[in-house]
Amino acid sequence: MDRPLSYLVIAGVTIIGIVASAVAAGAASGSVSITKSRGKICMTSNGLPDHATGRFPNPGNPHRMTAQFIEVCVPENPVKTSRATQLRGSTGFALNGVIIRPGTADYYDPSSRRGFSRNPASGWKLDGKGAGAMLGLDQNNAHVDHRGLYHYHAMPTGLLKGNTSTLVGFAADGFEIHYVGSKAKSGFTLKPGNRSGGPGGRHDGTYLQDWQFTGGTGTLDQCNGGRLDGRFVYFVTDSYPYFPHCAWGEISRDFARP
Repeated sequence: MDRPLSYLVIAGVTIIGIVASAVAAGAASGSVSITKSRGKICMTSNGLPDHATGRFPNPGNPHRMTAQFIEVCVPENPVKTSRATQLRGSTGFALNGVIIRPGTADYYDPSSRRGFSRNPASGWKLDGKGAGAMLGLDQNNAHVDHRGLYHYHAMPTGLLKGNTSTLVGFAADGFEIHYVGSKAKSGFTLKPGNRSGGPGGRHDGTYLQDWQFTGGTGTLDQCNGGRLDGRFVYFVTDSYPYFPHCAWGEISRDFARP
């Protein structure tokens, strides 16, 4: 029997009011159902958030937000392996049914009118948050793709304001994603000095190549993973990479595509 997660306790955290919620959010009305059945946690939603959003289209984002049909499942009991797998496209989902897509498909391109395109020749890939103004991100570090899908690139401000627990969502491999503020410290740091070639200028976080994983005591791993109350989970961080870009568990087939 399917059980709604709004009545389950996961890792000591009771998720309240997730099933069949519908809250006005500007022009949006979010609807989401999260259930646990047959070893899987499944989320069905219309992809619209339960909080106010920015205006779309906007100067950096030409797309209009529209309702979707999203149905994804992840393992209920994920197992951490010894090898991380890089994630592409969607990397998880938030409790309000919004998809998490921290990466982009855009690269520095001086021949493009906007200064970037899908042409990877330069090797300098835009970071969603770092290039947020260029990509039209709203106050929730989210924007809309060509399908009308609203999605988060970094810390989902509107969702966090209404959260009563640290649990934010689930990654593509089924591990939980939590936000604990400054208690979780990213292991990535900006490279010193200026870029050699490409767009030039200093390493300021606009591009993925501006960052390097340095790790260190008290920091998260390269997938933004760490321990919470003795369990392995991923974290949302205030600085890059914001969400996990890789996964330590077996990735659900629902996320094994761009």
